[in-house]
Amino acid sequence: MRQQDMSESSSGLNRSSRDICESNSSHYSELSETNTWTTLCRNRGTLHSYSDSGISSPLPSDSFKYLTWNNLDQHDVQGNQLRCPRVRKGPSEEDLLFRREEYNFPPKKKVLEKDKWEKWQQENWEECTNLNISFQALGDPYQADNLNRILRRLIRVRTLWLVDNSLTDLSAIRLPRCKELNVSKNCFTSFKQLPKIPETRHLSLAENQIATLSGLSSLQSTPLESLMLKRNPCEFHQNYRKQDSPRQ
Repeated sequence: MRQQDMSESSSGLNRSSRDICESNSSHYSELSETNTWTTLCRNRGTLHSYSDSGISSPLPSDSFKYLTWNNLDQHDVQGNQLRCPRVRKGPSEEDLLFRREEYNFPPKKKVLEKDKWEKWQQENWEECTNLNISFQALGDPYQADNLNRILRRLIRVRTLWLVDNSLTDLSAIRLPRCKELNVSKNCFTSFKQLPKIPETRHLSLAENQIATLSGLSSLQSTPLESLMLKRNPCEFHQNYRKQDSPRQ
């Protein structure tokens, strides 16, 4: 009898231990899934808090994601103090409605001539010497006017990067003091579509759509020292490197 009781007791202990292990295993599994989901969100650059309903809550900065720095209140930062400012215009309210995206635009204010002048002074593009406005898809038609307006004001810029912006034609722009221009990963098909750059020494046109070297003579009067044409169709031309010197 005593042996039977001990057996039953032992069996009861085993069952209890198994239940505890299964409970802990389930608990750790839930924690692991939560941590994995949090890690995934973090790896994607966003960290949302999810309620039981499964609806994501916006980040605290979400209401500013389409604003440029000079649309923010209570600061005196000027354009020439920024190296990589956002200049891309945000979508209109109609576009957001079409995309079913919720976004609270700041309340509209009546824009006076005084406000326009203050914004012009705050941008202060004329004093920029180094500027990087890459990766902003500025080649879209509704962005072109604003981009050209900014480029025309860059009268003192020495280093300018416009990488991966879907640009096709900047021939109407003049950059009188630019020494280094990087327009890689755009959609230029000819040297004639480049801006006027009489002082440039380093020009990068890698990963564009330049198929011929015609128009290269437009750079002949510049002090050009390096020209990057990697991953352009003209690379497939035999001995193209012997032809790409603007001095020849």
